[in-house]
Amino acid sequence: MRSTDLLWRAATRLARVVALCTVVLATASGAKHPRYGGTLRIELREAALSFDPRTWRPGTLESAASEKLAALLFDRLVALDNHGHFRPQLASEWAHDSESRRWQFHLREGVKFSDDSPLTALDVAAALQPLLPSGIQVSGTGNAITLLSSRPLPDALELLASGPFFIYGTARGGTLVGTGPFFVAETSSSNSELKTIRYVLKANEACWSGRPFVDAIELSLGLPALRRLLDWQLGKADLIEVAPELVRRARQESLRVWASAPVITYALRIDTVQPAGSNAALREALSHSLDRATVANVLLQKQAEPAATLLPQWLSGYAFLFDVDTNLERAKELRATLPSGLASGWQPLHLQIEAPGELAKLVAERVAVNARQAGIGVQVLSRPMQREGSTTPATGSGPTLHLFAWHVESLSPRIELDTLLKSMAITEPTGTNANGADVSQVFNRERQIMAERTIFPIVSLPEYTGIGANVRNWLPSPWGEWHLADVWLDSTESNAAETSAAPDSRVTNSRPAVSPAASGAKP
Repeated sequence: MRSTDLLWRAATRLARVVALCTVVLATASGAKHPRYGGTLRIELREAALSFDPRTWRPGTLESAASEKLAALLFDRLVALDNHGHFRPQLASEWAHDSESRRWQFHLREGVKFSDDSPLTALDVAAALQPLLPSGIQVSGTGNAITLLSSRPLPDALELLASGPFFIYGTARGGTLVGTGPFFVAETSSSNSELKTIRYVLKANEACWSGRPFVDAIELSLGLPALRRLLDWQLGKADLIEVAPELVRRARQESLRVWASAPVITYALRIDTVQPAGSNAALREALSHSLDRATVANVLLQKQAEPAATLLPQWLSGYAFLFDVDTNLERAKELRATLPSGLASGWQPLHLQIEAPGELAKLVAERVAVNARQAGIGVQVLSRPMQREGSTTPATGSGPTLHLFAWHVESLSPRIELDTLLKSMAITEPTGTNANGADVSQVFNRERQIMAERTIFPIVSLPEYTGIGANVRNWLPSPWGEWHLADVWLDSTESNAAETSAAPDSRVTNSRPAVSPAASGAKP
């Protein structure tokens, strides 16, 4: 099947017109006309961000923040809209063979990078090849891009519409340039104790999809949670990353907070190379001791969900079939069958924190408390160790337990599971079908992995974004992508008084109407 360029051009223009239509719908509340101009001010926690997709480490919170901002500079070949339908971006149409091994994309004509150089098929192939999984080759000839896969790739569109698969070019000096609505105009860093980094992005006047409403975006990175909240309250920031523990406070003060679908999962990995980790009964006892509901509802103040699967429900469609109940009695029974010196109070299991922030420490401490209730000694290591992608578990006397945070990267459940297991160095059980992209096949695969009890999801939580009273036409993707080219700023100071009465002033949780994997959406 094919998707036409004309339809996409119309849809792109329509996205701009949607903002104009809000005038009619919001006349009663005194809303102003959409306007061009102004600077959108954004504050984020992460400081070590990169606009180069080749440097991102899969699943990390840093890479997720980098991807969110890279979407301001770069485009992908295709995109998934909020209704679960694939739409053209740099590709105007596409097709594939009967086995989904060969995919061909035709580039949109007349697209230029922000440095005014033309986009070519060779540029696309050079950008994608270093990012694609092994077994996939990409080539560019004329105006066509061809993907050849060694195995069926029915989820190629999900792959290309998410994660690091942006199209970029290389300018003089090795700087990456994109075709997106903004480009980097200025970079600076402070010498204060906060060590913040500041970027200024300017509007790309010649962007193929149309000029964004705002003239510029000012990014301030590396700011702590309370500082971001204060700047937001004082009107010094228009968009901020809100820490989960501060969401309730923001809600009580009638501030606008948007929540994505649950995209971050905190999970526990057991290193089976360690003597204690190789004991199946001990692993089962640990799994039964975890009180996920308390972590989600008490520790995280109901701003998270108990998680029993690696893939969240909105992505896989089957997470509800897995059990998340605690069985402390069963955990104690299993503990009683083990040698008294194994995972005891004087020889505890060491739990290494491999996720940044205070939240990870709180989750780790709760895991230790739950384990001790079952008679399993766990000691949380005070000095966190930064995880590196695709590493092999340590041998000898290293930590047996590892707490990590994983951010959803791909809109393909199969590819997401592939990436997570590879990054965590998890060996799949013999006989597991790792090639099937069908939902039932992915379900059976994850069920077999979870039965090994070497990795335990604990909680999943959304990303929370604080939205200033002057921000209009905020229409992000449920899975967390920001569409800032469509945002415009209302400079009227009276908007602050209207915020408490506006329908969108409440904390909202947005969920996709359909799982990207199960939607069956094809071009």
